[in-house]
Order: sequence, then structure tokens, then C-alpha cells
Amino acid sequence: MELAKLLGVIGYLAILLGIGVVASRRMKDLKDYFAAGKDLGFFSVAFSARATGESAWLLLGLTGMGAAIGAKAFWVVLGEVLGVAGAWLLLSRRFHRLTTRYDSITVPDYLESRFGDTSHRIRIVAAFALTVFVTIYVSAQIDATGKAFESFLGWNYFAGIAVGFAVVVAYITTGGFLAVVWSDVFQGTLMFLGLVILPVVAIGAAGGWGAVTSGLTAISPDLMSATGGTGWTPVATAEILGLALIGLGFLGSPQIFVRFIALRDESEIRKGTAVALIWTLLADSGAVLIGMVGRVALSGPGGDMGAFGGAEAVLPALVEYTFPAVLVGLYIAIVLSAIMSTVDSLLVVAGSAAVRDWYQKVRHPELSDQDLLGLSRKATFGLAVMGLAVALGVALSTPDRTIFWFVIFGWSGIAATFCPVIILSLYWPRMTGRGALAAMITGFLGVPLFKFLAPKLPVVGEIFGAMGELPPAFGLAFLVAVLVSLADVDGVPEAAAQELEEARA
Repeated sequence: MELAKLLGVIGYLAILLGIGVVASRRMKDLKDYFAAGKDLGFFSVAFSARATGESAWLLLGLTGMGAAIGAKAFWVVLGEVLGVAGAWLLLSRRFHRLTTRYDSITVPDYLESRFGDTSHRIRIVAAFALTVFVTIYVSAQIDATGKAFESFLGWNYFAGIAVGFAVVVAYITTGGFLAVVWSDVFQGTLMFLGLVILPVVAIGAAGGWGAVTSGLTAISPDLMSATGGTGWTPVATAEILGLALIGLGFLGSPQIFVRFIALRDESEIRKGTAVALIWTLLADSGAVLIGMVGRVALSGPGGDMGAFGGAEAVLPALVEYTFPAVLVGLYIAIVLSAIMSTVDSLLVVAGSAAVRDWYQKVRHPELSDQDLLGLSRKATFGLAVMGLAVALGVALSTPDRTIFWFVIFGWSGIAATFCPVIILSLYWPRMTGRGALAAMITGFLGVPLFKFLAPKLPVVGEIFGAMGELPPAFGLAFLVAVLVSLADVDGVPEAAAQELEEARA
């Protein structure tokens, strides 16, 4: 059985390395390395965006949440579907038109052009924020890699980290964004099929959906309640809002929106929307169902999750319970797909921030794109090493961490910094560069503020703790953007109204 698992993993990793080698032959300049030459079709963009947006938290975190809180986890599914719909239906077309007009290859490129920022302050803040929060986000994925090898193969946690880290760095540094997208299509397909097939087979093996719901109710009626059995109290409502508003991060996060930059033309958007929404609804629902059926099939007396290693071990445990060894090896590859499809995208975004948005545009504008390919690879590798260091530090200092909330902190930091600015920049001509800058700084600082300090406040602290850091940080950044822009009478870009009208038409 162990040999079958190992062969599945080796085959998967070999395919990724092959993708990196083939993609590297098409790298000519920074536009190729960071935006795949702006020549991607809808299927590649949709699958790549979904694989990138979901990460380890979907395969290990959301399945674990389904096991731990049951039906209440479907609020996350609702939030994800609404967030993906908003990104594709409301923002993607305008964003693609404007980035094409400005010839942008990164999100900071777009923001600097949109607000006519010749001081480079927006670009510098954007590059710094991406470097910080992408490092945290990547470290969470590296941590999940170690847990996946440990759960599935019984490997030492640190050995698993080393193998996963080595492979993803190898193909991303050689093949750039094109390798990321090709690998994401492959990995996104594995993730989708794995998350749809496993709950269907497992529910059938458990005796049908009625048997699952009866089993969950016997463990605790709260597991079949939309509110977790508490009713709509202020704290419960705040917690549900926090779950449902996770989808805010899809409304402008650079690691996702760079895919819209890379689209060959806007006619691909309609088809990409349908693919992205179907993927999200079925895959996310499947993840929650895996947790729920796993809780029934695998729990010890009284619903004890320790019988299968805890909530975040429910997926590997259910796979071993349901499928033969050869398919267990495939599911190891699926979990690694969720992790690596996010790590590679984040590293490309962070590399573009360091090389394109800071080193070239701010420090050395005389350098051409062709001159920077080698430096881009080195920067990507350096940022990966930083993520590895953070992951190891957290692993050694916080043994009781969960993947879900570790990931959410990095996700929230990127989202609160960029999403309010992206949304307003596409719809409000009155927004100014000073408003954008103030909003980005507010979002960046708001995430640690609402994560660590706000929950300690008297009276309202419990509500902030239940809601999480993203919704309040996002809302505060949005408000600051509006207020500062309204006060900045002289800072309105002259061409903004015409450009937005052309993007809307």
C-alpha cells in the first residue's frame, strides 16, 4: 500500500517538473514570466484562478470545518460563490480593458497608471504589502505540505516540507507564470474531480444521505444547524458573517486578478465565468460534505474526532477508509495540488512585486524587461525561502495551529490591502491616488489590528473575534478610500472619468 501511495506522488511531482521545463522554453521577457504573454484562454484562466484561490485550506481546512461544525460550514461555500461571481461578472471585464489600455503586467502597474502616481508611492506600498502577506500565505501552504505527507504517507513532517518545497520552487523558477497556469489546469482538474467524487462514493458507502444526517444528529443536533445551534445571537451572526465574507478576497486580490491581465481578449470572460462558478459550487460543497460524512463514518464514541486524527485529518482518513491504495496515492496528489497551485501563483506575484514593481520601476527604470529574467528567478527563490523560514518558525512555536486560520490571515492581508482599492478604481472616477494609498495602508494595518487587538476590546471584542479580521479591515479600508478621496479635491486624475466610461461601455 505504501508503495502505491509513493508511486502516485512521484508521478504527480514528475508531471509538475515536466511542465516547468516545457514552459521555460517560452520565456523571453518579463511579460512572459509574469503574465504568460497575455495570451491565455478562458479555460486556463478559470481553472488557474480557482486552483489558486482555494489552496490547502479547501482540501484540509474546509473539509476539517465540515467535520467540526457541520452544515454551518456551507456559509463559506455561499461566500465563495458570491465572491467568484462578483469578480468575474462585475470586475473582470473592466479590469481587463483598463490593464490592456495601460499595458499593465502586474496589479501595481495598473494602480500606478490608473491614478497617475509618478511618485511610485502606491507601487512601493503594494510591493511591500505583497511581500509581507504573500510570505505568510506561502508559509501556510508549506506547513500544509508537511502535514499532508505526514497524514498520508507517515513521513516526518519536516521531510515532507523539504520535498514539496523543492519541487514547487524548481518548476516555478524555470517556467514562470505560464508554468503556473499549465500546472494549475492540471492540478485544478485533480482537485475538482477528487472533491466531487469522494463525497458521492463515501455517502453511498455510509448508507445514503439520510444515514449521514441521522448520524450527525446523533453526535450533536448542532451539526445540522445553519447557526451551529446557537440561534442568531450577535456573536453567532458575526461569526456567520465572517465565514460568508471570506469571498471578499476574490474581489481584487493580485494573485487572482493577474489572470484577468493574462487573458488574450475579453470575449473569453463569459465562458470563463461559467467554468469558475461551476467549479466553485461543486468543489467547495464537496469539501464540506467530505467533512460531514467523515465525521459520521470515522468518529469514535460520542463523535470523537481524535479517532481519525482531528478535524483537518478527515480527508486523508476518509480516502483510506473508502478507496483502495492506488487511489489513495492519487488523493495525495490532489491535496498537494491544492497546496502547490497556490504557492506557485503567490510566488510569481511576490516576485513581480519585488523585481518589476520595486527594483525595475522604482530603483532602475533604465533596465529592460529582458535584463530582469534572471533576477526574477532569483527573487522568486528568495521569497520562497522566506516562506519556508516562517513556516518552520510557526511549526516549532505553535503546535496547535490550524491550517484554515493560518491561511486566512495571509489571505485577509492581501484582500484588505488591495480589494477595496481595485473595486473603487473600476467604478468611481472620483477616487484619487491619495485615497488609494490611504486605503492600502489602512487595509494592511487593519488585518493585524482586528486579528490581535480588537478581540480584546470590552463589550465588542467578542463580536470582532467571532467575525475575523477580513470584514472589518476591508470595510475600514473602503471607508478611508472614500473619505480621503473626497477630501483630496486636487488629486482626481483628469482622464479617469473617460477611461472608466470606455471600460464600462
